[in-house]
Amino acid sequence: MIALSSSILHWARSNPERIALTYGEDRITYAQLAERTCAAAGALRAQGIGAGDMVALLMKNSAAFVELTLAISHLGAVLLPINYRLGKDEVDYILTHAGAKLVCVDEELTDNLPDNAARIVLSREQQGDTRQLDRHAEPVETAHPATSSDMFRLMYTSGTTDRPKGVIHSYDNFYWKTLDHICELGLTAQDRLLVVGPLYHVGAFDLPGFAVFLTGGSMHVMRDFDAEQVLVAIEQQRVTGAWLPPVMLNRLLALKNRGDYDMSTVRWVIGGGERTPVERIVSFSTLFRHGRYIDAYGLTETCSGDTMMQAGQEHRKIGSAGRPLAHVQVEIRDAHGDRLPAGETGEICLSGPKVTPGYWNDPGRTRASFFDQWFRTGDMGYLDDDGFLFLVDRKKDMVISGGENVASSEVERVIYSLDKVEDAAVVGLPDEQWGERVVAVVVLREGETLTLAELQAHCRNKIGGFKIPKQLFVVDMLPRTASGKVLKRDLREQLVHQAPDVGKH
Repeated sequence: MIALSSSILHWARSNPERIALTYGEDRITYAQLAERTCAAAGALRAQGIGAGDMVALLMKNSAAFVELTLAISHLGAVLLPINYRLGKDEVDYILTHAGAKLVCVDEELTDNLPDNAARIVLSREQQGDTRQLDRHAEPVETAHPATSSDMFRLMYTSGTTDRPKGVIHSYDNFYWKTLDHICELGLTAQDRLLVVGPLYHVGAFDLPGFAVFLTGGSMHVMRDFDAEQVLVAIEQQRVTGAWLPPVMLNRLLALKNRGDYDMSTVRWVIGGGERTPVERIVSFSTLFRHGRYIDAYGLTETCSGDTMMQAGQEHRKIGSAGRPLAHVQVEIRDAHGDRLPAGETGEICLSGPKVTPGYWNDPGRTRASFFDQWFRTGDMGYLDDDGFLFLVDRKKDMVISGGENVASSEVERVIYSLDKVEDAAVVGLPDEQWGERVVAVVVLREGETLTLAELQAHCRNKIGGFKIPKQLFVVDMLPRTASGKVLKRDLREQLVHQAPDVGKH
């Protein structure tokens, strides 16, 4: 038996009163979670769902999201989590492309769902307890006997550069990922994981996410992110670990009363989603005095978490995303697929049992994404002599100005060192003379102001003159994915319509 429910059923037999899941005021034991999983599986089966069927979840975080995920796997069906922030047309594309048979949707999100989609609508009460879905359905007590190569999840990419792609995740991918994360993080039954990022994303679901259930640990799920309520939850739930993308961590560090809360139980916080500014890593210890910040690198295509910073190396290798985990191989390759030596920048390529077998119904994109067995990430970086990975930029986010390559992340790191700046992104906009010009888009801290001249003076002598921003936009918020990545394609499209052709080298 290989279903995700296997661990729940195991702990329900061996330690039934152990807390598995907390949501709001509810404390759900492993015995109760097993009961809910079997009941939810019965409700799905009553809707005609069986092995191999695609079941979509258009839901915010809740106990029901966890219970339905387990129930879908229990039946041998395939989980299709969907970003609830997408528009109706985008949701329709994913459902159609995936061939979804049923959608479980929160009642407040039904406007995002195409009219012709078969659905189960979850009320507020049902979001907290899936036993309320169908009281007349017979529970499914025995899990479907899936195999390691079977697909357990289809997860669509955020579409930062193109139409979303359906990433296939097998049970092999999930369990090898889980084994690596248990070993790297030292997960035990005593761990209490905070899940505040959206569960439709690999960061919340997989980093380490559902891995805590294999060790008999517990998960505290928050429906929405609120910086102060996160600190309240950490203190009250005695949280030991969390995945917090840089945008969330930044908001925690900006709280003036952050020192009022007890963070002493936190052993680690995993970052990632974008290259974390060095200044933010340093300031992490002012809040989590007994925990360590683990910068990490991973992809939807690998169930996330391919490299992590090792304990004791944080300051010596600051700015790195760490070393590959036990069953992940990382190489840097050039455009022809040839391996590059340490210190040379090229495309980050990954190999190992947690790498996706490919994209759903898209053999062309699947072929284009591999050099033999090596997955091409589209990210640029280098390995140092000790095997630590350093990210440089996305291929598509490099600004090419006057024939020179400008890594937007390099300029962003310099901008982040300005105390006035809370958030920042650098993009290239069309320029008649230079092809592209470097443009800075920043969110300022409350009450602060910043001029282009001040920004350029700050950057001077820190980076080459051709890398210094030639234009500055101050905005209230940057468009981001759930993992914290700036949607630079959207940002460029927004700016190109309002940016005059000014700014010359």
